[in-house]
Amino acid sequence: MSIFPDFGAVGGAEQLQSIVGALLTFVLIIAVLMMIISGVTWALASANGNFQTATRARHGLWAACGAAALAGSGVAWVNFLLDVGSTL
Repeated sequence: MSIFPDFGAVGGAEQLQSIVGALLTFVLIIAVLMMIISGVTWALASANGNFQTATRARHGLWAACGAAALAGSGVAWVNFLLDVGSTL
């Protein structure tokens, strides 16, 4: 028995895929910009002795890394689940 989702049954599936791809692109671009800004802020705040700002910038950097990792691995995770689902 082979069960696979029928993406053709949904009207506008191609547009939905292009919208999701565009949103993932925006998320990755914003995450990279947030990494750059947080890294520069962390460096400047540490150099000037403002440790509270440095801590917040470090947390922002880790949040940006997490967002980029989740957005980047989302497509791979869905493809993996579709492959596993088709073998069940």
